[in-house]
Amino acid sequence: MKTIAIIPARGGSKGIPGKNIMDFCGKPLIAWSILQAKHTPEIDEVYLTSDSNEILDIAKEFGASTIVRPADIAGDTASSESAIEHALSVIGNDVELVIMLQATSPLRKPDDLSKAIRQFREEKWDSAFSGAMLDDFLIWDLDQEGQLKSFNYDYLNRGRRQDRKSQYVENGSFYLFKPEILAQGNRMGGKIGVYLMEFWQTFEIDNRDDIKLMEILFQTFKDLII
Repeated sequence: MKTIAIIPARGGSKGIPGKNIMDFCGKPLIAWSILQAKHTPEIDEVYLTSDSNEILDIAKEFGASTIVRPADIAGDTASSESAIEHALSVIGNDVELVIMLQATSPLRKPDDLSKAIRQFREEKWDSAFSGAMLDDFLIWDLDQEGQLKSFNYDYLNRGRRQDRKSQYVENGSFYLFKPEILAQGNRMGGKIGVYLMEFWQTFEIDNRDDIKLMEILFQTFKDLII
């Protein structure tokens, strides 16, 4: 039974056209996720699924096996789950663990992937996400009347930072799950775990304003990233 990495990468991107293959620190953006997965000893095979021939060709250049994503699950409203389910139907049944990498989050280290896979097995999780601690953030949201309410703390009794309950945020870098969990319609389910990463790894490329910051972070930590 294999541990595989799957990278979903649609051709359409409204925020940044061609985002998944734009030049990022000397390589197409998707290349970094492929290389990080291929440098992870615990990962047996690396796949990229896309509806774009250009993306698929670039993925092959960097060593990924490719899967053509059908048009009916490649639109703006299509979920990553649908792409992974289709990919697994192509790959076959000898998959024990899937790690899904988001191409727009290149600030991960192969060591993160290795440690997450080992922790997944040691803790006997069924699914897990990469994340970061929220201890330093005091969050407010709007109630039904449009009034601000403190969300993760009592503003009348702030207390000490070290006494606050630990909370986590999904950073979107990667997800791990057993295929049978995904078969229930969601990447998360069963016994859920979190693999903690450093907070600088939480940033992702969503719009053009993110690119410069991400380039600075990537170049600063490049020796760790790949």
